[in-house]
Amino acid sequence: MNHNPLSQTKILLGVTGSIAAYKAADLASKLTQGGAQVNTILTDAATKFISPLTFQSVTGQLAYTEADLWGAQAHVLHVGLAHEADLLLIAPATAHTMAKLAQGSADDLLSLTALALGTDEGSAPLLIAPAMDAGMFSHAATQENLRILVERGAVIIGPEQGHLASGLVAKGRMTEPVEIIGHVRYQLSRSGPLQGQQVVVTAGATQEPLDPVRYLSNRASGRQGFALAQAALDAGAQVILISGPTHLPPPVGAEYINTRTAEEMKAATLQACQSADALLMAAAVADFRPAQFTDQKIKKSSGTPAIELTANPDILAAIKNQRAKLGHPKVVVGFAAESHDLLANAQNKLKSKGLDLIAANDISATDAGFAVDTNRVTLLHADGQQEELPLMSKAEVAAEIIKRIIPLLGEEHGS
Repeated sequence: MNHNPLSQTKILLGVTGSIAAYKAADLASKLTQGGAQVNTILTDAATKFISPLTFQSVTGQLAYTEADLWGAQAHVLHVGLAHEADLLLIAPATAHTMAKLAQGSADDLLSLTALALGTDEGSAPLLIAPAMDAGMFSHAATQENLRILVERGAVIIGPEQGHLASGLVAKGRMTEPVEIIGHVRYQLSRSGPLQGQQVVVTAGATQEPLDPVRYLSNRASGRQGFALAQAALDAGAQVILISGPTHLPPPVGAEYINTRTAEEMKAATLQACQSADALLMAAAVADFRPAQFTDQKIKKSSGTPAIELTANPDILAAIKNQRAKLGHPKVVVGFAAESHDLLANAQNKLKSKGLDLIAANDISATDAGFAVDTNRVTLLHADGQQEELPLMSKAEVAAEIIKRIIPLLGEEHGS
């Protein structure tokens, strides 16, 4: 079961006349590496910045130019390209191109193909990543064209504030390829097996303040939780990601709630789970917090402080109680990060918290667990089944967990 939304899809990439066209080559390469078949249409102006051969080289597919519009197949080329595409992405899109799209002007291969795409329900999505210099994006004419395009269902990605070709700093810089791909993944995943279902994911470490500059925490990076959020999105779910402090960018399409303490995470999780179908509790919540917060920095000259700790709330226990009253979440997955007696501790947590599945990992391993990109987990099911997964990337672990909650949610929905 493959939930990579890019896999075996046909993406049509339109490239227009902007210095940002060089980013489009990287974008085409990354989409291809992700499993998509990428065909490119370059406008005449785009070929002044970058060669069609560049795109053919990084995608292994055809790159079309205006010359193809007048070939032997010209009367059907734009129709064929539009009807075969799962998605049309124009990146970079100039102000001129967006004006033509908004007004239905079709005087080149790209605009003809975009018009042939249609706007009816079931038409392939149209994604537009604008790129232009200072003042052009904010101009009333451009904003009106954007409004029309959005009203017709187009998805606008960016642009960003940044350094532009003119030397000015303004809004107009094309969004980076990695983020654009996030938007592409999201659009292609909406009909996945978790379509219409809401998944809440918690991630990262909590921080429990001691004084204005110090806190108690742990080494959790949030990578596994963020990977779970992406995997749930890829399977078609609507995702709420609740995370402790982290530098990781949230996956495109997820509702992101940033928390700091265990109390804040508990409140956010209970609220989000009132109508959720599934909870994936991957956060490493601090078990204890300082009993007292000192509002002034503790000075070394004051001597070594005696720090009294108090227990933090048990979020999964609170979820168990709320679930008994509301019936949500329908499926709850926990994580057990242990340094000893891994399976025994995980099994106890599985039962005491009323979980449907728990992922147990040994945090003493150097190649798995905290602060690395790989993980080695054992999955314990409520029915007693155990599965030991080999060393995998955290993205692969996330995909395996999502694969296992799909049938559990299917049972809850009576399918």
